[in-house]
Amino acid sequence: MKTIAVIGTRGFPGIQGGVEMHCENIYPFFSDDTRVRVYRRKPYLTRYSAVEYPNVEFVDLPSTRIKGFEAVLHTFLCVMHILFHRKPQAVHVHNIGPGMFIPLLRLMGLKVVMTYHSANYEHAKWGWLARVLLRLCESISLRCSNRIIFVNKFQMQKYSTRIQRKSVYIPNGIHHVTRTAETRFLDRHGIEPGAYALAVGRLTPEKGFEFLIQAATQLPELKQVVIAGSSDHDTAYYEQLKSLDTEHKVIFTGFTTGEDLRQLYSHARMFVLSSVVEGFPLVLLEAMSYGLPLVVSDIPASHLLELPHDRYFECRNAQSLAQVLDKHLRSDDTVQQYRLDDYDWRIIARRTQSLF
Repeated sequence: MKTIAVIGTRGFPGIQGGVEMHCENIYPFFSDDTRVRVYRRKPYLTRYSAVEYPNVEFVDLPSTRIKGFEAVLHTFLCVMHILFHRKPQAVHVHNIGPGMFIPLLRLMGLKVVMTYHSANYEHAKWGWLARVLLRLCESISLRCSNRIIFVNKFQMQKYSTRIQRKSVYIPNGIHHVTRTAETRFLDRHGIEPGAYALAVGRLTPEKGFEFLIQAATQLPELKQVVIAGSSDHDTAYYEQLKSLDTEHKVIFTGFTTGEDLRQLYSHARMFVLSSVVEGFPLVLLEAMSYGLPLVVSDIPASHLLELPHDRYFECRNAQSLAQVLDKHLRSDDTVQQYRLDDYDWRIIARRTQSLF
């Protein structure tokens, strides 16, 4: 049995994040001839983290929640564990920050596949020094990985022919879902079914939630905005968002998953992606799987899903967002039908495993 070590994720299940959701949905579908060793960060483990999966083993190592040090410290400990314990046949590294350790893994004689989720240096939370270091990590990751997976084909097309020759585009995916009539989670938060715009994601500046809140204050017919997500490190952005909610329309549910998230998707009037930066917007795929009408920021990542032109608003422009929201609130949009055949997690897991 082959063993693949996985680093660069906080872990799964029950841990917030696109990378974490990605990992949770591919490794359990690897075939039985592969053992997957997932390194998790102890501070993020929850009561849901005790779930077990066939052919997946978890190694839980110390970490910190300090922004800028968390990934570096944990990835270093992972590499040391790989060095002094049972060596895997290959290592799967998620994103460019942890990629700074890929040369060391290669010196250890290991094959490395790196999944490029997003250009982290574009995120507003990082200062100039962190951005310089992340760009250096990107260069190291791209040059030293044996193979590279891009979840965003537009990102892959930015690089040289030499990089693209060892790269492949594999998008994120979804599972088949069904709507629910249950509303207990909504009732607990005072959410009115069918009357709210839903947004899902970490409370970080690159998600652009401030533009959604500013747009909502201009629309009397939009009764509620529900934002499902929590802050990773500090709460400054969360406090900023609350201060913008002058009409008291916004309901923050915190990190929401499982049946609770299913209820939010099932009863939303529409889904809004207000991000200014994305790798591949998993939450947008989820909203499509529930057939929700969409209003999305006009950024390259949102065009991966080839939505109708009238669904887009100008990025970072609350007025443009309000206009598009108003148009669709006045329409008869209900459940939509989207073609999602290319985004099946089982197929994506097989394609990923084939690289190893």
